[in-house]
Amino acid sequence: MAKQLVRDVMTSNPKTIKSGDTLQHAAEMMRDAAIGDLIVMDNSHVEGIVTDRDIVVRAVADGADPKAAHVRDVCSKAVVTVTPDSPVDEAIRIMRERAIRRLPVVQGEKPVGVVSLGDLAVERDSNSALADISAADPND
Repeated sequence: MAKQLVRDVMTSNPKTIKSGDTLQHAAEMMRDAAIGDLIVMDNSHVEGIVTDRDIVVRAVADGADPKAAHVRDVCSKAVVTVTPDSPVDEAIRIMRERAIRRLPVVQGEKPVGVVSLGDLAVERDSNSALADISAADPND
């Protein structure tokens, strides 16, 4: 049996944002795309990942102005990436070791996807509660 690859479980065509963009812009992008994360770019390099939770916990809860604060101020910067041809087991190992919920997928320097805990749950245990939640339509 062939090893399952990241390309088989990732969410393709991730949304990206510039590190200097405002948190309000990031939140608007997430809302409009019904997603909870954006890959943060600095020039053509993946700098990190920012989530809706990052915006709330690292900025809004501390009184930061979302119209003035920048994505670079709250994003996770110690970003680890995998390629579409990486084995799924490698992605799982990285996520476990680093306690991360989302893992950017890059081809060269270009982001081509994201692997999330939800993606893995749907693929590996489609009967789990996490899989059901991850497969459901987003809340409005």
